[in-house]
Amino acid sequence: MTTATTKTKKAQATTGEFAVIETGGKQYKVAVGDVLKVEKLKGDFTAGDKIIFDKVLLVDNDKDTTIGAPYIANAKVEALFQKAGKGKTVKVVKFKQKSRYLKQNGHRQPFVEVKISAIK
Repeated sequence: MTTATTKTKKAQATTGEFAVIETGGKQYKVAVGDVLKVEKLKGDFTAGDKIIFDKVLLVDNDKDTTIGAPYIANAKVEALFQKAGKGKTVKVVKFKQKSRYLKQNGHRQPFVEVKISAIK
């Protein structure tokens, strides 16, 4: 996740325009050119497909800031699909001492990697 934040800072330095979007129950601050991993999206995508995020909470260009209540009408962020995958394994362990009880499970959260192409 650190790579997405460093790329965000670089993009803001050149354009100054950014938006806050909501997807997968989380909020992301994005700028044009950012690459970020979001929760798995419904549908089948191939590399280069356009994805539109319409739940835009805030848009800021250097001149003015628009804040939604809760979303901004007619605002959208376009992104290009890059790849889908699974994150690192998270171990889930249940253990009770002195009772010989031990359960181990692993979970890999699916994600979709997108590149922000436009803020409208």
